Amino acid sequence: MTTRMHDNSAFSEHIVDLVLDYSKRRLLADDIPIDRGSTERELQRLAGKTITADGIGTARALGLFEHVLAPACVTTEHPRNLAFIPSAPTKAAAAFDVVVSASSIFGGSWKEASGVVHAENETLAWLAKEFGFPETAGGVFVQGGTVGNLSALVAAREKAQRKNPNFTGRWKIICSKEAHSSIKSACHVMGAEAVLVPGDKNGKLRGDAVREALTEHGEAVCAVVATGGATNFGIVDAINEVAELKSEFDFWLHVDGAYGLAAALTDIRRDKFAGLEHADSAIVDPHKWLFSPYDACALIYRDPEEGRRAHTQKAEYLDVLTETVEFNPSDYAIQLTRRARGLPTWFSLAVYGTDAYREAISHSIELADRAAAEIKKRKELELVREPELSVVVFKRRGWKQEDYDRWSDELLADEVGFVVPSSFNGEPVLRFALINPRTTFEDLLLILDRLK
Repeated sequence: MTTRMHDNSAFSEHIVDLVLDYSKRRLLADDIPIDRGSTERELQRLAGKTITADGIGTARALGLFEHVLAPACVTTEHPRNLAFIPSAPTKAAAAFDVVVSASSIFGGSWKEASGVVHAENETLAWLAKEFGFPETAGGVFVQGGTVGNLSALVAAREKAQRKNPNFTGRWKIICSKEAHSSIKSACHVMGAEAVLVPGDKNGKLRGDAVREALTEHGEAVCAVVATGGATNFGIVDAINEVAELKSEFDFWLHVDGAYGLAAALTDIRRDKFAGLEHADSAIVDPHKWLFSPYDACALIYRDPEEGRRAHTQKAEYLDVLTETVEFNPSDYAIQLTRRARGLPTWFSLAVYGTDAYREAISHSIELADRAAAEIKKRKELELVREPELSVVVFKRRGWKQEDYDRWSDELLADEVGFVVPSSFNGEPVLRFALINPRTTFEDLLLILDRLK
């Protein structure tokens, strides 16, 4: 007996045809508007009741998504979406994401998914080599930077506990005040204390400040986190200075490169990440600057065994997996169930080649430098600091918070672009987060002209 949902009838074929047709049109379209959010009342009015006892049918459900729900979401891949850290998946990566879902693969164990694990691991091995990690390095693709950072820091704490079994205090994790919010969140979840160290005048974490914190907190420190491209300003901490301290102190060095570590793949910014090769773990999010769809974070361990010791889950029904020498991705992060989320990145790299990735990342860096030069030419604008990677931060002279808010809302309402205010030293600023290879200098001029 089959149910109506699981039969292979003409009805199922109709569903697949409509969904794939829409997906193809959406993937190949070059004129997708940036769109904007809506109100709950308006969505209730337009969509009506969609979950019913008998269902509303394929055409109506898909139509509601295409014409009501999707337009109420900001398009992350739009070339003038410059807010937060957007996304710019390649056509190959986005299309293959459909294949991943259609293939019904559980990506947690070698026994069940050896083929895709092999492909994911090849991708991780390429990244590890580029970052200067040893050939024995490895890891796993997880949901995003928050999960990647938490998983790495749990592994760091686990190692510290093994080395100091008699320590009964609260573990401490040293990071910059500019560190991503997920580091503080991870400390909260772990019951650890985040030791926030001030950066230099540019917000960069330096070795001397970390040395002071290590000296003060001693054996309670289980990890130091350096940021490889802060979200707000694109700042790269002095990773080499922090790494040099490993010869004096015993700590786990984690590099949070969720946004910026992709720049280490380029000749023009590789030097910014000197010392990365000495890290014990690092993360980079392909759904940011490595042109993959949401959601994917590459978590890499210098010694994958440290990740396995911290995260392998024990249960009788899992013995068939955990009591083997095979590589099970679920052993290396906090999640047991996992989608094979690294496959779109693998497919895109396989299709286009790594040189195309280096070229696309370099484009954004060069565009940021050009944007900064343009901002300095305009008397009504002030560049807050020279961009280090591809984030450009600037001010509109004479404006207050309400001016920035109004301008940002109008920019999106007119579907010109998506740029939201941020803050620096308590003052409102604007920022361009440039990661999309389709973003042009003319796109930026269109937005800057709205600030006159």
